[in-house]
Amino acid sequence: MRQYLFTILLTATLTTALAWAVWRLSMRFKLYPGIRERDVHKTPTPRLGGIAMFLAMVAAIGASASNEFFQIFWVDPQKVWAVLGAATLIVLVGVADDLWDLDWTIKLGAQFLAAGIIAVVGGLQIYALPIGGMTLVSSWVSIALTMFSIVIVMNAVNFIDGLDGLVAGVCLVANGVFFVYSYMLTRDTSTTNSSIATFLAAAMIGACAGFLPLNWKPAKLFMGDSGALVLGLLMATSAIAVTGSLPPSVLDPVDGLGRSQLLGAFLPILLPLVVVLLPLADFGLAVIRRMRAGKSPFSPDRKHLHHRMLDLGHTDRDAVLIFYAWTAVISLAVLLMYLATREDWFGGYWIGVVFGVIGVAACLVLTLMPTRRAAAEPAPDHATQEA
Repeated sequence: MRQYLFTILLTATLTTALAWAVWRLSMRFKLYPGIRERDVHKTPTPRLGGIAMFLAMVAAIGASASNEFFQIFWVDPQKVWAVLGAATLIVLVGVADDLWDLDWTIKLGAQFLAAGIIAVVGGLQIYALPIGGMTLVSSWVSIALTMFSIVIVMNAVNFIDGLDGLVAGVCLVANGVFFVYSYMLTRDTSTTNSSIATFLAAAMIGACAGFLPLNWKPAKLFMGDSGALVLGLLMATSAIAVTGSLPPSVLDPVDGLGRSQLLGAFLPILLPLVVVLLPLADFGLAVIRRMRAGKSPFSPDRKHLHHRMLDLGHTDRDAVLIFYAWTAVISLAVLLMYLATREDWFGGYWIGVVFGVIGVAACLVLTLMPTRRAAAEPAPDHATQEA
């Protein structure tokens, strides 16, 4: 655990320092786009924070190469280099888009190419489904499913990047829960506590925590596509890596299992999906909404979930905090269910169910009943950053 804590602290410190440098350089050389029609912030703000986050995570990966604790995933360095190559491609395309607004087809093509690097070059793929332990007999089916999963999560994370501190905080909470889950799962199913999935989660925790000071309202710096897309890429990759390392017995629940045992068999697959449930929900609604209107699913608009919360009367800071709460409640509820079934806690998975029900009810109240003060205030100077 100390090695992971060092990774988090290293990445956070480097991200903060690099983000400050990127902000100063961006302001000095005016490396920021003008205000777009769909934007509601009033001051041009640099969108290159993803560069700082990426460089800090690269430094953490470099440091891991000389750390004996992390040698288990450096035994096959091709996976690590594939992740770095895919992330580098996305950062370059993201920076170009943040500066010049690339056509969505170019961005989508680059995303599929990056996903292909992860799946084909790195060999990180979805090999089985939690449906009777169904194995994907065709390698092309496995590659295609992996690539589509990565691209969907990338865009889902990018779609919620719309308010100061929103995506950084949501990913911080989600990766925090995933880190605990991955660490315990690795400990339970192997002879070591080290895995590439847990390491990537730790690096993302540090990057998000280090970036938040400059991204919190009023934001000096946005992470832009170069940050949000890379976070989505690494979150999807870490989830695929951890599920791909599960023993067949976990994916193949046999007949006659009790409900708690059956739930325990499916939770290892369910939890990686749950931590990105909020971005996926926003992404799905946006795609349906835009296609029904005869538009491209990637055409920008101002009807995301966070925009609707602002329209309900929430301040942008309150909306961000409520999104944090939603992410924490949903992911922690499933994590508690997993821990209860694994550790044979009193009450079993009902502990997580009760926590989830109470938490969701509280979040609904907070979401649907904004303060009178917030509703009476004029529209705040919040920032719309999504693609």
